[in-house]
Amino acid sequence: MKTFIAILRGINVSGHRLIKMEALKKLCIDNGFENVQTYIQSGNIVFDHPDGKDLETVLTKAIKKSFGHDVPVTVLSATEWKKILDSNPYVKEKTRDTSFFHVTVLSGKPEKALLEKIQAGSYGNDEFFCKGNIIYLYCPGGYGKTKLTNSFFESKLKLGATTRNWKTMNVLLEMAGQK
Repeated sequence: MKTFIAILRGINVSGHRLIKMEALKKLCIDNGFENVQTYIQSGNIVFDHPDGKDLETVLTKAIKKSFGHDVPVTVLSATEWKKILDSNPYVKEKTRDTSFFHVTVLSGKPEKALLEKIQAGSYGNDEFFCKGNIIYLYCPGGYGKTKLTNSFFESKLKLGATTRNWKTMNVLLEMAGQK
């Protein structure tokens, strides 16, 4: 068995695409996932699976069938998740408050020209660093006030995006037994 972490994009936000975590957990178990745990209402799942094949597709189709929602799903192994946390360039700067760290997972690696275009922009005190399909954010004014949102990255990079705060990233890693 291998441990995985799944994050869903845009559920239970402002009363839209509602999915109860208990129902999501049952859906996962019914689809062969084991040791299923959920964390908060925003669609975070930690589970074990024997082979890890096509898990994003399995979850996306099962959610559509059970709840009627088209929900983008990203699944990463616990090992990949740990590498993402270990690679955050802002962590090394001890003067930064980790409560302003966020991680955006993109559905693919952005095109160089599109990434360079947004890197040239000005975002006040907010900063981002892209490594592969991961964007590390530092938003000292709060994520609720930044321009560097999922929608921003999706429109500028032409990729899907979903973001989690640093605390959630670390809690999910702990749940996966990797901390």
